[in-house]
Amino acid sequence: MILLTGATGNIGRELTRQLATAATPYRALVRDPARAELPGGAACRGDLDDPDALTPAFDGISALFLLVPGTGMEHARNAVAAAHSAGVERIVVISSFWAVGDPIPAMGRWHHERERLVRESGIASTILRPGGLMSNALEWVPAIRAGAPILDPTGPGRFAPIDPADIAAVAALALTKDGHGGAAYDLTGDESLTCAEQVGILARVLDRRLAVRATNTVEEAVRARFPRGAPPALAAAIAESFEQMRSDTVGLRTGTVKELLGRAPHTFEDWCRAHRLAFGPTE
Repeated sequence: MILLTGATGNIGRELTRQLATAATPYRALVRDPARAELPGGAACRGDLDDPDALTPAFDGISALFLLVPGTGMEHARNAVAAAHSAGVERIVVISSFWAVGDPIPAMGRWHHERERLVRESGIASTILRPGGLMSNALEWVPAIRAGAPILDPTGPGRFAPIDPADIAAVAALALTKDGHGGAAYDLTGDESLTCAEQVGILARVLDRRLAVRATNTVEEAVRARFPRGAPPALAAAIAESFEQMRSDTVGLRTGTVKELLGRAPHTFEDWCRAHRLAFGPTE
């Protein structure tokens, strides 16, 4: 049995669908099972803030999918401790391509620490380090619905966004098949795109005009992403990552998805067509 954390997020929901399609038993740790609406699996009540309540969720679990957001380590520590106590045999953890480098940027330090925690647990682990997610384009929805320009914080910078469904497919492989223990996989899409080029692709799919405006400052970009404010450490890390992305006019691309899955990763246009209804009616 597989236990999923982060099952209601962009990657986690894709993973639940794929496991259900393959008839692979799983259990999802969620705060409110009644609202989870997960396909094919059982949602169990639990909270990584409450380590004493995790024992029932981990009962009979052989593999853990670990996805914890934010900058803290406590959730990851609690999950790994519960996995160790329950005799879990493998962990697949979502990290980030920011977790490596010399020096490691602020955005990657939390991921780097989680990687180390999992590796030192003694449980066979697989590290997945995706780049930017295609689903980050959903942050443009308020601007599109308001008829406002989409803010571009990275200008000439390029990166190869990846479909969360492709990340989920690699996770499912590592959770259910042998041979991935100790591996760390850097995952990207196959197209190196600027923000403006991504908006152009989305505009074609939606068959509507979408305006783009370069942000005046990195701080403006951070405010646009977190209108209600972000913790100072997170805001600083995001600002640093935008600056680094802006300076990278080539964009990291890997062939890992194709090597593991035997097919090319989805294109950004594929993702836009699959999710076009999220952006409102087309013209």
